[in-house]
Parts: sequence; structure tokens; C-alpha cells
Amino acid sequence: MKFSSQPLLITIDGPAGAGKTTVGRLLADRLRYRYVDTGSLYRCVALAAIQRGIQADEDEKLDRLCRDLHIELKNGPAGNRTLLNGEDVGLAIRTPEVTMMASAVSARAGVRKFLLKVQQDLGHAKSAVFEGRDMGTVVFPKADVKFFLDAAPEVRAFRRYQELKGQGGQSLEAVETEMRRRDANDSRRDLAPLKPAPDAIVLDATHLSIHEVVDTMVSHIERFSHPS
Repeated sequence: MKFSSQPLLITIDGPAGAGKTTVGRLLADRLRYRYVDTGSLYRCVALAAIQRGIQADEDEKLDRLCRDLHIELKNGPAGNRTLLNGEDVGLAIRTPEVTMMASAVSARAGVRKFLLKVQQDLGHAKSAVFEGRDMGTVVFPKADVKFFLDAAPEVRAFRRYQELKGQGGQSLEAVETEMRRRDANDSRRDLAPLKPAPDAIVLDATHLSIHEVVDTMVSHIERFSHPS
């Protein structure tokens, strides 16, 4: 498989449970690109806020909190690591409590402004796959290739339920209820709502395997790299 020698910036947006993280990692591996899970950045802010007893609507406290945070996303042979002020928080940021707090703080202007710069700095070199919820609409509106990955709510809920099985025993019904609430919050908010970019390639993964989704993305990237 041959791609353009010019490095590309690729974005994958979509709701929770659509498979963005798994697809993003596999696609980045296939292209030999860097993979960036931007949701983990918001989760880091959420975790820090919870630890310090800060509520999602306390904007001044959140702004001060962000100024004190140092977040690193590291790719390596052992996998991806998320460091918050030097501490590996890869597991701590995946709890249901942090998930809901991340959705809440992501709607705050100060948090988004802080993380917008962090994300754009990470994208300067291109040769990267950025996965999140507003990558193609807000963070990288001029990305080379944009995808919006979706799936039926019940399918997404089941996938997330399988991921969380060993982390507290949430029922499938509870996972789906929480996911639908988060979808509603993210899609209705005034600031950077969850939606496909006008030029995004929308993929429905309801009836596709992860590898079929990646293959489809690669086909689109090949066409971008070598237009007829």
C-alpha cells in the first residue's frame, strides 16, 4: 500500500462506543502514524477536577486548574500512556464518574480553549490520526481527511458495556442510559456540538467489523492520496 509522501492529518469524530479508539489505533498502526486519543485530555481535566472537588460549572476554578496541569500522551511499544502531572492515569480516567465529568467539563469555554492549543500543538507535524468529538469541526477544520464514525445506540452501548465489564459491574441498561444522556449533552451544547464536519466521510459501523471499518478508511485515504 502506497500513500502520498506528504504527511497527512486524519481526524475521526463520533459518539461514544462507535469504535473510534480501536479504529484510530489500528488505522494509525496501518499508516505508521501517531495516534492521539483527544478524549483522554478531557478525561484528565475531569479527573483532576474531581480530585480537587471542583464542580463542572465552576469556571474560574477550572481555568486555574488547567493552568496547573501538564498532560502528556505517549505512544510506545507497550501501548499508549496518558500522564497527568507525571502520573500514569490510563485506568483512572476510564471510570463512569470521570466519563460523565469529562462530558460536562468539555462544554466549558475555558477548558476547551486550554485543550484546543494542546491538541493543535500535537498536530503540527501531521502524520497523525486524531480521534475525538470535534476534531474535524473545531480543532482541525483543515484536516486532510475527516471521518465521522457512528453506529446504532444499542450497538454502541453493548460495545461499551463489554469494555467496562471489569470496572464496576454497570448493567447494560445503565450503560445505554448514560450513553444516550451523554450523546444528548454533547450534541445539544452550544460550544462545539458533536456533529459531522460538512466535508467528513460518514461511516455507519453498526454492521461492520472493526477491520472492515479500517479497510474502508484506508480506501478513502488512498483515493485522497492518489486522486484519479
